[in-house]
Amino acid sequence: MTVRAAWLLTGPPDGQTRTDTRLAPLGTMAPEGELTTRDGVIAGGAPLMATGAGPMQVQLGIGRALVQGSTAQGAYPVAVSVPETRTVADGDAQNPRIDSLVLRVYDGLFDASGATAVAVELINGAPAPTPSEPPLPAACLRLWSLTVPAGASAGTGGINWASSLADRRRFTSSYGGIIPRGWGTSFSGSYDGQYRDVDGVLERWSATTSTWTTYRPPLLVESSSPGFSVASGYTLNGYVARRGNGLAGLAIEVSRKGSQLNVPAGGNIAPDETIGTVPAGWRPFADAELTASDGFGSGAARLNVAGVISLRTWSGGGALVSDRNIRLTGTYFLL
Repeated sequence: MTVRAAWLLTGPPDGQTRTDTRLAPLGTMAPEGELTTRDGVIAGGAPLMATGAGPMQVQLGIGRALVQGSTAQGAYPVAVSVPETRTVADGDAQNPRIDSLVLRVYDGLFDASGATAVAVELINGAPAPTPSEPPLPAACLRLWSLTVPAGASAGTGGINWASSLADRRRFTSSYGGIIPRGWGTSFSGSYDGQYRDVDGVLERWSATTSTWTTYRPPLLVESSSPGFSVASGYTLNGYVARRGNGLAGLAIEVSRKGSQLNVPAGGNIAPDETIGTVPAGWRPFADAELTASDGFGSGAARLNVAGVISLRTWSGGGALVSDRNIRLTGTYFLL
């Protein structure tokens, strides 16, 4: 048998009564309830991929999955080790239908089959002008659905597999693992701190609010007050900088010393007035603009990739007056 399950239920020793104690595998899979497991496909490569194998034949590729039965049954680890091909029944004369390709577990201890088996099956839907996917029996995992057009048969060209197949695989993982959302609508988490991957976005389940929220790593912030080298002609009153997750912000206060610098009506300072240098590790990846003000006038300064701050513009017709405090602030991406 190319499709197999690891059967976890065992009979009681001779002369003893069966209890609700079951054998369970090491490596618990993601839970959905106190005694139930989130069933689904186990990721890795292209597991349980469906492809057309003929006009009216579909093939299921290899892969592994977990099929959840009732609470009493537990979950069945299943592996398809060789591709399995199934023949699709001819289409209805009048209406299309939707069939589902599934993994189905038979366990005679819990169902009326009298069998102990696992199978790849096609479950037929009901023909209708707007057909729906068929309901599934117990201990069954839907993998793919396929639309069978009215009148489809091998003699009429069969099924267009490129448009017929609809991926219905949902995924599972071990406890604590990150579950790819896969097909279908959003699913609820089962414990606080569970993670899932939604198209490359990591989300975390909150049991308190019963919602998924985008995971954001803790913002690691560093602060720095020493290290700024003030330029000649200025004294440093204060410097503080913070950085985290590739961003930095700084606030600097200097006091001008020496002669007054008058600014022309156009506001351009020529040459640029050097204020000081930001230490390595706190410099931008590209030249950044800072705002500057002394309470009487204001302007713009450039912080270049070498960490040098140069005041470039000031209020037209204003002046940089001795002993006035100039405050510079800005936020930028780090080098």
